[in-house]
Amino acid sequence: MLKKTTLLFLVLSMQLFSQEKSNDLKVFLDCNRCDITFIKQNLPDVEFVRDQNFADVHLFFTNQRNGSGGIAYEIEFIGKNDFKDFQDTLKFSTDTNMTRDDIRQRTLKFIKLGLVRFWVKLGKTDNISITIKSPENTNKEETEKKDPWNYWVFNLGARGWFNGQESNKFSNINFNVSAKRVTEKSKFSFRLGVSENKSTFSFDGEDIVSIQSSKYLNTSDVISLNDHWSVGAFASLGSSVFSNKDFYWSLRPAIEYNFFKYSESSKKQLTLSYRNGVVFNDYIESTLFGETKESLWEHELSLGGSVNQKWGSISGEASYEQYLHDTSLNSLSFYMGTNVRLFKGFSMNLNGSYSITRNQIELPAGDVSLEELLLQQQQLKSGYNYFVSVGFSYSFGSIYNTIVNPRFNF
Repeated sequence: MLKKTTLLFLVLSMQLFSQEKSNDLKVFLDCNRCDITFIKQNLPDVEFVRDQNFADVHLFFTNQRNGSGGIAYEIEFIGKNDFKDFQDTLKFSTDTNMTRDDIRQRTLKFIKLGLVRFWVKLGKTDNISITIKSPENTNKEETEKKDPWNYWVFNLGARGWFNGQESNKFSNINFNVSAKRVTEKSKFSFRLGVSENKSTFSFDGEDIVSIQSSKYLNTSDVISLNDHWSVGAFASLGSSVFSNKDFYWSLRPAIEYNFFKYSESSKKQLTLSYRNGVVFNDYIESTLFGETKESLWEHELSLGGSVNQKWGSISGEASYEQYLHDTSLNSLSFYMGTNVRLFKGFSMNLNGSYSITRNQIELPAGDVSLEELLLQQQQLKSGYNYFVSVGFSYSFGSIYNTIVNPRFNF
């Protein structure tokens, strides 16, 4: 028995420690929007590793939503170990007309472009080929491409879902229309939406029906003053059964200061913003304060920031809202989210929010029935609300993860 155990131990040891050293470029892919499987299957002459400390090059992706509704990507090629003197950055963008395959093909193209220098240093030149297209009409002056839409992007959307069983059924239907125009100097957006949630419960031959409907129109216009300052105006109108508002509208001018340059916002930003404006509410039912309709002045101050680096990301915000006619009507909110790699193989994420709410002026007067409470047909008084999520992961074992096996989808 002892001999069999010793033999088994030796076999396992040989399998664990006899990994053949690969001569391929070792890559750590740090991208939360990439099709990882596609890249592994279509990027030759690389060995993907699961820890940046074992990599020859760290591919660090940052991204932001662009004006066309697509994504603006930035890839940092961070050389490690023997390649520590190699540092490159490539940028590319996608738009809403691109399919998933278009996006992943474009991503792969720019990854290959950025890795050429690393392959050359490693001596992997046999499989590298470069094709440069000759420009057409070389004798003609290059003309500026004109955008017939003048940067405007429009979107129409509709969605619905339905589910149920013998004793209950649920449905949700919503429609939306949006338009936006984003340039370096300004950002305008317009969004119109209608939604209805319907719940039906059958009990003792009787149907209990709950319907929550809302309509909204939100618009904003923001103007860039310089690398740090922006001004804007935000307006909205609509109705909401849940919020006891038969009709509402608001108009709030705003100003914002970014302690970093806006051009660095994909990696780091810290903004201080202030809004001040008027709100009008026409209520479905009389409120706790005996109001059926009212116009109020309110203001909001918020401080928020984010850091997105190769070790992880952190974001947070603190905001304070207050009605000016009665300063005791206010709310204070905090949010924080992290996703950090602390050391080899160990990462941790923490997300949480907490709000102290003393500004629920729209609450209807009178008692809430048990049926309204269970069906959440109207907003309830609450002095606070919170959300917390904590998680961690630790992985160990082989540092290589290039092989893809999609069988049974796991």
